[in-house]
Amino acid sequence: MENLHAIIPTYLEYVQNYKRLDEKTLKAYRIDLKQFNVYISNCTELSITKIIEDYISGLHKQYKPKTVKRKIASLKAFFRYMEYKDITEINPFNKIQIRFREPVILPKTIPLHLIEALLSALYKQKTQTKTFHEYNCIVRDIAVIELLFATGMRISELCTLKPGSVDLIDQKILILGKGRKERQLQISNPDVLTAINSYYSIFKDKIKKAGYYFINRLGHRLSEQSVRNMINKYTTIAGIDLHITPHMFRHSFATLLLEEDVDIRYIQEMLGHSSINVTEIYTHVAISKQKTILETKHPRNKLSW
Repeated sequence: MENLHAIIPTYLEYVQNYKRLDEKTLKAYRIDLKQFNVYISNCTELSITKIIEDYISGLHKQYKPKTVKRKIASLKAFFRYMEYKDITEINPFNKIQIRFREPVILPKTIPLHLIEALLSALYKQKTQTKTFHEYNCIVRDIAVIELLFATGMRISELCTLKPGSVDLIDQKILILGKGRKERQLQISNPDVLTAINSYYSIFKDKIKKAGYYFINRLGHRLSEQSVRNMINKYTTIAGIDLHITPHMFRHSFATLLLEEDVDIRYIQEMLGHSSINVTEIYTHVAISKQKTILETKHPRNKLSW
């Protein structure tokens, strides 16, 4: 086999240009393949199949199942590419059977009353601002948090929103998700619409100049860490003990819709999941809905004597 060190950059360029993978996925591929390259360069074993088997065995001892799964996926995709490009005649993964059970980690959600408390704290802060700068900041923060909950979008999707992706007239948002896949969401709640319109009316000139919808005080794209800090700030003000992350709004969005009997296929589409299997994790979370169904719908409740 040729030197992997020379093949990996070409492969990464290929998946970036032809597979249109996002920056986070590319970074993960780069890290995983570099790690394997270091491992294989120190191996004396001649069989590539045995090398990979030993490597995977070592991964299980070093990382959690979810990380191991990702690293194996990176490696499998790389060997498929080498097979496709005739760099290797035999794909070793055709001979390797990989089966391990990944523990189901249920997504953490925010109880609805805490979301209400958080929003209440935000709007109360807005009425107590003393300067234009404070007022402008709280208007932006309200728009950010309202939009996270209203759309279930990922924090990376929110921070990279472009001005042209937010249609205030038709009340729609075009979201660029993983793998550069687009999805469109309708914004129908009047409070959310007011929040977004108020933000845009104040910042529209800076938004156009920055080329991003949500910006910081310097007029640059709002960073993901800034959003995390923002949420931490207002959870403290609201007296909420729960540590809330931006992704928990996404989980809450999906779970609460499921509890309102929204078809899981619609939720899949709104979240931008390529597979229904990913969305189905939320069916494990909606325990309160299950309790209501069994209490009111189970045929046993109709029997009496």
